[in-house]
Amino acid sequence: MSTLDLLLHGFGVAFQPVNLLMAFIGSLLGTAIGVLPGIGPALTIALLMPVTTSLEPASAFIMFAGILYGAMYGGSTTSILLNTPGESGSMMTALEGNQMARRGRGAAALATAAIGSFVAGTIGTLALSFVAPAVSELAFIFGPEDYFALMVLSFTTISVVLGNSPLRGAIAVAVGLGLGVIGIDAQTGQSRLTFGSLDLLDGIPFTIVLVSLFAVGEIIYVASRGPERDGGINPLSGGIWMTREDWKRSWKPWLRGTALGFPIGVLPAGGSEIPTFLSYAVEKRLSKHPEEFGSGAIEGVAGPEAANNAAAAGILVPLLTLGLPTSATSAILLSAFQGYGLQPGPLLFVNNAELVWGLIASLYIGNFMLIVLNLPLAGMWVRLLMIPRPQLYAGIVIFALVGVWGLSTSWFDLLLMFAMGLLGYAMRLYDFPAAPVLIGLILGPMAEQQLRRALAISQGDPVALVSTPISATLLGLALCIVLLPPLLRHLARRPAGGERRAVSRPAP
Repeated sequence: MSTLDLLLHGFGVAFQPVNLLMAFIGSLLGTAIGVLPGIGPALTIALLMPVTTSLEPASAFIMFAGILYGAMYGGSTTSILLNTPGESGSMMTALEGNQMARRGRGAAALATAAIGSFVAGTIGTLALSFVAPAVSELAFIFGPEDYFALMVLSFTTISVVLGNSPLRGAIAVAVGLGLGVIGIDAQTGQSRLTFGSLDLLDGIPFTIVLVSLFAVGEIIYVASRGPERDGGINPLSGGIWMTREDWKRSWKPWLRGTALGFPIGVLPAGGSEIPTFLSYAVEKRLSKHPEEFGSGAIEGVAGPEAANNAAAAGILVPLLTLGLPTSATSAILLSAFQGYGLQPGPLLFVNNAELVWGLIASLYIGNFMLIVLNLPLAGMWVRLLMIPRPQLYAGIVIFALVGVWGLSTSWFDLLLMFAMGLLGYAMRLYDFPAAPVLIGLILGPMAEQQLRRALAISQGDPVALVSTPISATLLGLALCIVLLPPLLRHLARRPAGGERRAVSRPAP
């Protein structure tokens, strides 16, 4: 049977009443969970796995897929309105989306996020359907030195692009790298920077840092500025829908974000963080309005949201075709497959074609359900900003506490959350960007692991880090990103200085 025939058969499975109900429940749950800080799709699927044991495998995985995509949609809502990402893939959306909401354009930000998610999710699912085996070959092409170079490129790109100062961005990345090495070294088993605390042996949880820097730090900063700050925000002053100019500025970022998100989501260690970071950097470079970045550029919402949802489709490619999880969510899905006695891989498409193609077809249906659920509600969601600030921020703190406590039920984690919140407040006060800290925390341990693997294979020869065309190209790009801007500024100043000297020279 051809791919199209198999996909049509999958739609027959997905359109069964019980599977449609599971897709709707998963989409609704995912959207609601995505709104809660610290509770992402991986934890939600893990919590629901015991409940779904009585369901048929196809119905259970259709619901899980709805949760995965729904959490991507829900995370953008609080990112835009409250500067509180529901999951890691939404933190780039918070940078510009929240500024748009402060300017009364929250509805337009929510609309471009929803439409971008739908476009990227649909294109990503099409790619998953027709080119999954070919794209999954990228996992074999990349070696450890290539992954390390990709992460170095991410570090340099974000440190230069985010914030008003490349130096502050680099310091923020360094803080994240420092937080990332806390805990037990995976290769030697030695504890690092734990200071004798057993609670730090597992490292600093990413969720705590995410919630603390964006939510708790922002709340402390707002409280410190007094009640007069930002008084009288009208969340609908910019309209309840996207203008023609918004559409014009959004459609290209949607497509570019999709093109970045899907292939990187396929790669091991890719996930949804790297493509959203790179998408933001690309949109800032290509925008005709770069001065708006940092104060509410719609491209900074459209691109990362598209990359986020395209990556969600991408992580399913190596999971289904190779049994290779590339993110926390796909690892949970792998354990769910194994719980049903199924092993993802090439034979899954042969022995369980009904399950696989029903799952893929349900992604199209879930995408349609999500845009029908979310797009008409943009105007209603944005009215959250009309809630008086004390009650609004108190609710955010409660959600943050529930999210962190629900992960580990640890008092130490709550203390750590408030300590990280004070760090977030200090960074906000002195204009240090928060996102590079998260990038360093996420990618730092991965970069260290890939660096060690590359050096172990080469017996310590550092030339191995540039031994492949991919790694040499990526590291060259990283070097250009760091050196070119100051070099171009220096060259731009030289002619002006020469002209001034020529004018001041006395006539003979």
